[in-house]
Amino acid sequence: MNLVLLSSIVAVCMAIGAMFIRLKAAKKPATLKKIILPPFFMSTGALMYIFPEFRLTSAEMLEAIGVGLFFSIFLIKTSKFEVRGQEIYLKRSKAFVFILIGLLVVRIVFKTYLSQSLDLGQLSGMFFLLAFAMIVSWRIAMYRSFTKLQKEMEKEDGFYNEKDMKLT
Repeated sequence: MNLVLLSSIVAVCMAIGAMFIRLKAAKKPATLKKIILPPFFMSTGALMYIFPEFRLTSAEMLEAIGVGLFFSIFLIKTSKFEVRGQEIYLKRSKAFVFILIGLLVVRIVFKTYLSQSLDLGQLSGMFFLLAFAMIVSWRIAMYRSFTKLQKEMEKEDGFYNEKDMKLT
């Protein structure tokens, strides 16, 4: 089986998993830990760059980061928080699912097109960097939005005390 096709199938499975995780997560209060930890867990994937076949040129890095930052705009726009009772929740967004599917389709098209001119290792390195740039910038925006809402709640009603402000 073609490796590009296989990696695209894996990407589809991961996207479906992400949708279910997002829907399940919307039922529980958001925390700083849940916002911050995913990029740290994903960062272990950067170990791929130890191997020469995954290394990228400066231009490839800039392209991957630029596209990742552009894609993150759509995720940032659909990730909003709301206060329910005394806790902060991530709002459910129907657009998020469609954006995730759209990003997946664009990713598969890019991967199919680029696989004709780049070897699989470089392509994997580029798509990892794209995803990492997208997730880090999205999570930074979520962190800022969450802490802003948290501070507003603290000022208005004193919902949170110092213990709640920590990464617990």
